[in-house]
Amino acid sequence: MTTLQDARRVLIFITGRGLGGDAKIAFNTYKALTERGIHCEIALDKNAPGYLFKKNNIPWHKVSIPQAGGHAATKLTTIKAAFKTLHAGFIAARCIRKAKADVAVGVIGGGAVIAALGAKLSRTPSVSLVSTPLDTKVCSKISDPIILPESPLFRDEAVSSHVKAFLPTNSHIVEGDRQKALQKIEEHCENNPQYRKFDPEKQTIMFSSGSTLFEKTAKAVELFASKHSDEFNIVVIGSLLDEEYEKYLDDEKVIYVGYIDWVADLYALSDLAVLTDDGLMLQEAMLCNIPIVILKRVKYNRYHNMEAIFKGATKECDLEDLDDAVFEILNNLESYSDKTDIYKEAIANSSSQICDIVESHFRD
Repeated sequence: MTTLQDARRVLIFITGRGLGGDAKIAFNTYKALTERGIHCEIALDKNAPGYLFKKNNIPWHKVSIPQAGGHAATKLTTIKAAFKTLHAGFIAARCIRKAKADVAVGVIGGGAVIAALGAKLSRTPSVSLVSTPLDTKVCSKISDPIILPESPLFRDEAVSSHVKAFLPTNSHIVEGDRQKALQKIEEHCENNPQYRKFDPEKQTIMFSSGSTLFEKTAKAVELFASKHSDEFNIVVIGSLLDEEYEKYLDDEKVIYVGYIDWVADLYALSDLAVLTDDGLMLQEAMLCNIPIVILKRVKYNRYHNMEAIFKGATKECDLEDLDDAVFEILNNLESYSDKTDIYKEAIANSSSQICDIVESHFRD
């Protein structure tokens, strides 16, 4: 029987607050590796609240993870982050030694860069899940990168020197319960009587930009609800990036449920999702065979061209073309569903693929 002392050990470094997309990617990687009998620990920036890990009773190491701004990085933010990076690398190296990690795994942006640098300084193998130009450039030189869909290199067929993988997903995401979602929404509407009541006879459209609700998604809700709130249940999720955006969520036309931990159940209830072109929700929804409209350039004007990756399975649009995109999909559901099936197996296998790569770095 393998004891904790004898177990193979991985330390996962994560960008951000430990709340949304990057944290979910890391959490799914953590779960998949743990299921293989690998002991995993987490490292977050010292200022991160780590809500996702706290909720799941997972402690974490506090390190320093400077951020340049990801896809929105500028020369100035990159330079500022660079000055802090070397010091953060030494902190990461000490953390790797303290955790007795056999492999360091970095998840996107600063988390990927700091993990790779700390691993280099501590002479530990490392794997980097990368999606931005900066983390890809740095980690390709000092770590073993896995190119995620948001990276331009993912679509470059000429790039064969790096492994490419879809985001690691939770296999249980497809087990959502429609009735539980109905119950949650009914309870929410009872506690917030200003919101429109859910009508089970209508189709349900979910709007989300991830764990955080960005302004452009909120504007899309207002635009669509102003014309079609009588035709559909419009359910909006995500914690407001700015309280001012609440003005776009007309209480009488939409059901705004905020940040929720029952997304799987909502997937089971939804007939269509309006999402952004990055993050985990796009692939989760595809696994659940939900047709997707992708609203472009929601987050800091980033654009990842996901329609080119998931050809025929999604429909991208700008804000002014949202109506056309929604009804294009609703009028051709069978075609979009058939195309989604093409990608489901590869998405479902992504966690296993990433685990295989991490395991290959354990020293005999």
